[in-house]
Amino acid sequence: MKIAIMGAGAIGGYFGARLAAGGQDVTFIARGPHLEAMRRDGLRVYSPRGDLHLHPVRAVGSPAEAGPAELVLMCVKAYDLPDAARSLAPPLDEDTAVLPLLNGIDIAQRIGAVVGMERLLGGACQISAAIEAPGVIRQPIEMESITFGELDGRITPRAQAIAEALRAAGIPTELSPAIDVALWSKFIFLAPAAGVCCVTGQTLGPVVRDPDTRALLLQSMQEIEALARAKAVALPVDIVARTLAFLDSRPPDVKMSMLWDMEHGRRMELDVLNGAAADLGEALGVPVPANRFIATALKHRAQGAPRPSA
Repeated sequence: MKIAIMGAGAIGGYFGARLAAGGQDVTFIARGPHLEAMRRDGLRVYSPRGDLHLHPVRAVGSPAEAGPAELVLMCVKAYDLPDAARSLAPPLDEDTAVLPLLNGIDIAQRIGAVVGMERLLGGACQISAAIEAPGVIRQPIEMESITFGELDGRITPRAQAIAEALRAAGIPTELSPAIDVALWSKFIFLAPAAGVCCVTGQTLGPVVRDPDTRALLLQSMQEIEALARAKAVALPVDIVARTLAFLDSRPPDVKMSMLWDMEHGRRMELDVLNGAAADLGEALGVPVPANRFIATALKHRAQGAPRPSA
């Protein structure tokens, strides 16, 4: 399968490397020093699953250089999505599928408004990975999976072909007939955990163990569950308890990626996490004070800021 990875950072680079090692025809769309390093030295992945060194790799600086693809895997940051979606035309032909693996609950609809909803599938991933250096990706723990599906719940030939390619690369993959449930199940974990960790400046352990921050975390989850119910998403009845148990099981030093971004003065995905929950609550008439508080507390950091000088 001819695959274009739009946003070959930690997530796109990792999954793209596994797909390329599994025999797929992969083009990485990247930028800056990461792109230069991949062109010069290839792409290295260090992982408990086994290390990879792909050299040479096809790495380009824009979709216009990528050429047509059967699948575009969208792995950009959510705040880069508008520009990324508008630039997608070159890799798209009549039958190209677009599978986004971004944080947020309405990503497919936002891309589909630009390139056509018929191309879009819904997707969510779970992975811990980071760019250790340009051209080098490290996966510290063996945690990776992709859940995706057609937005209307059908199991189509194109979805089955994508699932086969992912599984052939050794990526744990679920082809779901209810992708909205998967997207909201991730959202109910990610937005509260990332938001409370950023407000407190703490890793996950202190947040889930302190009674006060745990209460804020729980309230944020319950609000997001109420939003999902208002939109008739069939979340499991015990989704909040199940999500809390998952967070309790994580190592205490886990640092949410949004906290990492905040600490390094980078842009944050607040608008598609707690900000999105706050806005949706207002639109639906569902009270979401915890998520509104988190969004308000962090809004002046969300666009990124230089780190204070010593």
